Amino acid sequence: MAIPVEEAIAALSTFSLEDEQPDVQGLAVLLSSERYATNSPIEYSDVAAYRLSLGEDTKAINQLNTLIQEGKEMASLLYTYRSCVKALPQLPDSMKHSQADLYLETYQVLDLEMSRLREIQRWQASAASKLAADMQRFSRPERLVNGPTITHFWSMLKLLDVLLQLDHLKNAKASIPNDFSWYKRTFTQVSTQWQDTDTMREELDDLQVAAIFLSTRWAILLNLHAEMFRTNTVLIVFCVESLELDFALLFPERHTLLRVLPVLVVLATSSEKESESLYKRVKINRLLNIFKNDPVIPAFPDLHLSPAAILKELSSYFQNFSSQTRLLTLPAPHEIPPRELQDMIILKSSDGVDNDWSRDIKGNMYDIVVEGFQLLSRWTGRIWEQCAWKFSRPCKEPPISDSQQNPTTFFDYEKVVRWNYTADERRALLELIGYIKSIGLMMQRCDTLVSEALWETIHMEVQDFVQDKLDTMLRTTFRKKKDLSRILSDMRTLSADWMANTSKADNEQRSLHQETDEMRQNRFYPRPVAPTAAQIHCLQFLICELVSGGNLRKPGGLFGNSGSGIPVEDLKQLETFFYKLSFFLHILDYTATIGTLTDLGFLWFREFYLESSRVIQFPIECSLPWMLVDHVIESRDAGLLESILIPFDLYNDSAQHALTCLKQRFLYDEIEAEVDLCFDLLAQKLNEIIFTYYKSCAASTLLDSSFTYACDDGDKYFVKPLRFDAIFKLRRVMVLGRTIDLRSLITQRMNKLFRENIDFLLLRFENGDLCGVVELQQLLDILELTHQSISKFLELDSYSLMLSEMQENLSLVSYSSRISSQIWNEMQTDFLPNFILCNTTQRFVRSIKGTHNSSQRSIASTGKPYFYCGSHELTMAYQGLAGLYRDFFGVPHMFAVVKLLGSRSLPAIIRALLDHISSKITGMVPKITALQEALPKSIGLLSFDGGIAGCRKIIHEILTWEAKAEVKTEVLHDLKEIGSSLYWMSILDIVLRQIDTTQFMQSAPWLGLVPGSDGQVKNASSDNTPFTTLLNAAANAVASSPACSNPSTFLVMSKQAEAASLLYKSNLNSGSVLEYALAFTSAALDRHYSKWSATPKTGFIDITTSKDFYRIFSGLQYSYLEESINNPSKNQEMLGDSVAWAGCTIMYLLGQQQHFELFDFSYQFLNVAEVESATVSHYQSSDRTKSPNFLQGYEGILEAMRKARRLNNHVFSMLRARCPLEDKIACAIKPSGAPLHRMKFVNTVSAFETLPQRGT
Repeated sequence: MAIPVEEAIAALSTFSLEDEQPDVQGLAVLLSSERYATNSPIEYSDVAAYRLSLGEDTKAINQLNTLIQEGKEMASLLYTYRSCVKALPQLPDSMKHSQADLYLETYQVLDLEMSRLREIQRWQASAASKLAADMQRFSRPERLVNGPTITHFWSMLKLLDVLLQLDHLKNAKASIPNDFSWYKRTFTQVSTQWQDTDTMREELDDLQVAAIFLSTRWAILLNLHAEMFRTNTVLIVFCVESLELDFALLFPERHTLLRVLPVLVVLATSSEKESESLYKRVKINRLLNIFKNDPVIPAFPDLHLSPAAILKELSSYFQNFSSQTRLLTLPAPHEIPPRELQDMIILKSSDGVDNDWSRDIKGNMYDIVVEGFQLLSRWTGRIWEQCAWKFSRPCKEPPISDSQQNPTTFFDYEKVVRWNYTADERRALLELIGYIKSIGLMMQRCDTLVSEALWETIHMEVQDFVQDKLDTMLRTTFRKKKDLSRILSDMRTLSADWMANTSKADNEQRSLHQETDEMRQNRFYPRPVAPTAAQIHCLQFLICELVSGGNLRKPGGLFGNSGSGIPVEDLKQLETFFYKLSFFLHILDYTATIGTLTDLGFLWFREFYLESSRVIQFPIECSLPWMLVDHVIESRDAGLLESILIPFDLYNDSAQHALTCLKQRFLYDEIEAEVDLCFDLLAQKLNEIIFTYYKSCAASTLLDSSFTYACDDGDKYFVKPLRFDAIFKLRRVMVLGRTIDLRSLITQRMNKLFRENIDFLLLRFENGDLCGVVELQQLLDILELTHQSISKFLELDSYSLMLSEMQENLSLVSYSSRISSQIWNEMQTDFLPNFILCNTTQRFVRSIKGTHNSSQRSIASTGKPYFYCGSHELTMAYQGLAGLYRDFFGVPHMFAVVKLLGSRSLPAIIRALLDHISSKITGMVPKITALQEALPKSIGLLSFDGGIAGCRKIIHEILTWEAKAEVKTEVLHDLKEIGSSLYWMSILDIVLRQIDTTQFMQSAPWLGLVPGSDGQVKNASSDNTPFTTLLNAAANAVASSPACSNPSTFLVMSKQAEAASLLYKSNLNSGSVLEYALAFTSAALDRHYSKWSATPKTGFIDITTSKDFYRIFSGLQYSYLEESINNPSKNQEMLGDSVAWAGCTIMYLLGQQQHFELFDFSYQFLNVAEVESATVSHYQSSDRTKSPNFLQGYEGILEAMRKARRLNNHVFSMLRARCPLEDKIACAIKPSGAPLHRMKFVNTVSAFETLPQRGT
């Protein structure tokens, strides 16, 4: 069924073509070279139709405009000229025979360039002749009715400006005379082979003329002066009045007036008579004020002119001008006092910011547009003038700290650009560029909206003047002045739109004679029909004729002529309309005017300094656009971040200027290469800024609040807010005609940055010990929160996916990762051999006297600051917190291990650790056997008769292990590693139980679990959990609703809730890792039970001949306790409390706890000491005169034995609580990693089974 067209159109009208991309750039680059009304599109060829005898004037204007266009092209050629001689190869001595060929090739190359130079020489001669002829023709005192017009004035001034710029470029470019010298040299070598002597003679004459032209400073102005008979002072008056009244709407026109005015003054004062005539019309103070207010005038992007310098330099060429002492005493730019510099520094402008925009838009649109053009012109002109000012005042002492270069190696361009802008000036310049570009973009987008209103306004202004105001003047002021009335009639004839009155009623036309003057006004209807350039040209001419009477040489200026006989009110109306006519052309050329006023490409060009510095191109740090971008990046100013792309509009403008105005492809290629580099650096630094900011925010959020409150300067840990919303929305960035998706680039680089950061953190952890796991977990938590924050704006890869990728743990069957591999590697090579246990603090600390050296660690590279915690303050804070955990391993580290490994990799570590225990037990078997063999066959109980001294002697006689010292040491270290492994598992068990408890508390309400009366957990409802009940009810309610189109989705959701409930319930009955480890260790000991725990043959405990494991451990314990007393810094620093944990665990699992407590040497020694102490105390009470110190020398070992007994009792009590011998239960580890009580095994033989029972 076809959709009706009306409905389709209505549907399309609901779609919005606008996106959320903010406007952070100026106008797009338009590679066009169209001509506009201000460029005389039809060369004023329609002026003849108005029959005003302006044919000669119009012809001269067209000729001058042609010369101006040609001159601009030649000026562009001179400005972009680069030396060809520098590219010449240097021939080695072996190729001197090819010198003639080199000269010929060089001549052919230079001949093309010199032909262009000769063309410039010939053109300037013809242009000077034409300009001088026009200026002399219109400088005669008699009345002239055919010119010059204001348009003619501007054409002459612009041509003079072009000649001045050509002369200035010729004087400034040293590469041109250098190439010309080489050209003369090659011509001398090549001309010897010429056969045509006439051609050679002509070429020599041209070379001589060109040499004179190039060697003479200001040769073009001198040639112009020679062509002139007298200077038209009217041009000077016109320049002065235009500058004083701010007549020029666009800044290029004002700069033209400023450049040509000193030249006109020099040309007009070449004789005393002309000087007196000039100063009668223009007071010298007016000139001095103009020159002082604008001490530096832009000429080219990196070339400037100074009125004072021009006047002083030209005084040596114009001898009569040297008497003008007042003009020659003007201060040069570098001599201006500091108090006059404030006007030259661009500050934040607020012109027009608070204007009232609530007026009627259509009625005031013209005024608003003119005001906008004036703002743009003033701001862009200020940037031009500041740029010229900076070039005239280079930085004298660049800061050495900001660069590694020697100050003597700085380029001149660095001194005028890189080091010449302060931070405040860069900020102000960036803001002003942003104002210009944003206002220009706003006005450009309003083009189609305001164009009709502007045309109607211009039409209304013209018709109001010619139909109403001129009608009033004809009936009042000029009624009896036939000549002036004719001029007014001509003005009405050529511009009045009588068609606008055809819609009026006939009765209004008939009663016209009865209306008053006020009612007579506004009898036309505005139409969007604007006057042509020729009409405006003719109207301006007729107003000048009307006011000046055809003689502009009269004193008083154009509208200050009091002898014209025109009333002041009428003269004021004529003056106002005259100036409005000049603005009309720019308003009609709306797009062209905006393009001119927002063109800031001159800030990039540096051709003059490239030549003077003798380099191909300057570093990117010297480029002003990149300096502005870098300033935004380095300042981290929230108000400037959204303007970070504004400087790239300068590259767009410069590229446009290079192609359309300078017409040089190599300049565009250089701009494009710099833009490519700058944009890459921008994307990189922008990613770093965003990453650093959000990482600082994450670190500040995760930082312990008690820490910040305890700090006196805690405010430094809070991050200053920045806004990146506008940057995140940039999908279309226009750079040199290319559209770049900046958001996509940022996303790609951000993903790469996250991966690099993860890799750096893992590499940093791999180069450290196991204690760094807390710091790794903190940094990864910060990174994860950073990822969550940025993911709200960008489509980043999954954090878990990136972490798994960098851990090389993407395979579904892989249970290992870089972190788990590093943890196990550290435990094998460093943690178990070199860390000792402190049972009191539940911590492992590094042994100072360790015998096992840790694996060789590579020096970790210092990462970038944003790879840590973002800001330096937060990084130092977190490093200080991590330093608290760097010297030990305890419960906080185990929490970090569990969180980092997760349920996927943790079982692999547990299994590897259990296998390590099994291998250590197996490896100890021959060593224990060797120690057993070294014991005597008969070992009795220690006698109380000899006291502690006798007991010690007996023990030394029994423990004859001097030859087995190495074996004994190895056994102790093996026991230490077994004990450390078991205690590590106990800490892991504590952590897992705490995590399981937390998860249970969170999930119990949803699963319907409540505590029972007996303290056990039971289900509140046997059927469904509250979670499934809630979702089932919601699914049934939605499915029964007729508005639900797809009820199956909600039914699937309820089924998934039931599956989730079963999954959570199955994970509640988790077992103990420590119990499983003890069961595994017991199973490993069962394989060696016969060697370490022999069954008595008689059924009774064998006291004298037993060599079970408890005997070996008893001897080992006594030995290292005694050694620790004799050498306190040896064994205890090497072994710690892990030996006791291993020995007690083995004895308990072998059923030898009671045997050990009965026959341990240390325990017996303590018993003897207690009995002896009691006996001595009894004797001391009966005979107080005797107080022998029988414990002297034994206090240390007795205290060590007591501590060992307390530690052993603690271990045995823990083992009895966690692994009762009467009901041993082993655990199976499920695939999810949670241990579960599943497997029972037969109990081992214990001491209770060997003891005689009662009743037998």
